Amino acid sequence: MRFVQIFHGSNGGAGAWDAHGGLKAGHTNLCKQVDQPIGALLRDLKQRGLLDETLVVVGTEFGRTPGAQGSDGRDHHPYGFSVVLAGGGLKGGVAHGKTDELGFHAVENRHYVTDLHATILRQLGLDAHKLEIPGRKRLEIDFGEVIRDIIA
Repeated sequence: MRFVQIFHGSNGGAGAWDAHGGLKAGHTNLCKQVDQPIGALLRDLKQRGLLDETLVVVGTEFGRTPGAQGSDGRDHHPYGFSVVLAGGGLKGGVAHGKTDELGFHAVENRHYVTDLHATILRQLGLDAHKLEIPGRKRLEIDFGEVIRDIIA
């Protein structure tokens, strides 16, 4: 399985993804910067016949609270957030999971972030249960399970 890591962001300041204020203006601008390139990457991989063997992960550090933080911001929120996975032997067009009506908590097909890690590692040909980090075994810490419902 192929993969490439592309990072978009900054270390805080105006226009940062990790902004806690000015979200509408800041994130509207940031989304304009990444939406077209992500779409172009997916189209290019598909056109060249590489999407099936290339895993694309579009994710973030955290979700954002559905309620306000201050007058125009939102805080970190690990209880319900979205990740986009494409190609790499995964089912296409699948929405897996759901939050409550406020977007506050995951309520359907709930997964911890280590399940996502285990799934990505599996698609890259690695078994998360056998993977070792120097000085400790991974799953003695987090017990991630592969999300089989999204695998083609």
